Amino acid sequence: MSKKIIKTDHAPAAIGTYSQAVKTGNTVYLSGQIGLDPVSMQLVDGIENQIDRVFQNLQAVATAADGALADVVKLNVFLTDLGHFAKVNEVMAQYFKEPYPARAAVGVASLPRGALIEADAVMVLG
Repeated sequence: MSKKIIKTDHAPAAIGTYSQAVKTGNTVYLSGQIGLDPVSMQLVDGIENQIDRVFQNLQAVATAADGALADVVKLNVFLTDLGHFAKVNEVMAQYFKEPYPARAAVGVASLPRGALIEADAVMVLG
């Protein structure tokens, strides 16, 4: 089975040795996104703005892979403060409708560039 690298200017460029997403068959693996503005490559301020930016970034990569957030089957969320989990649910409801993807939320000590949240996803097309 072949793999296709997904890249878009509408999400932050990869800041390491990884791709924004990789498609193999009808499955797309979206790399972790933090709250970076794709134009300035700077972290947006505040937890709510970072959560929103993370989902905007994931949405941009999903679109570049000819999919949508509705195609996401698994979402992993990493938070430096699990006290922000309710806010994640609130903002996530603006991007996802039922049936929701499977999800994990994990508390972590730190994230790249001092981000407060990171999320990655698995998407199945078709």
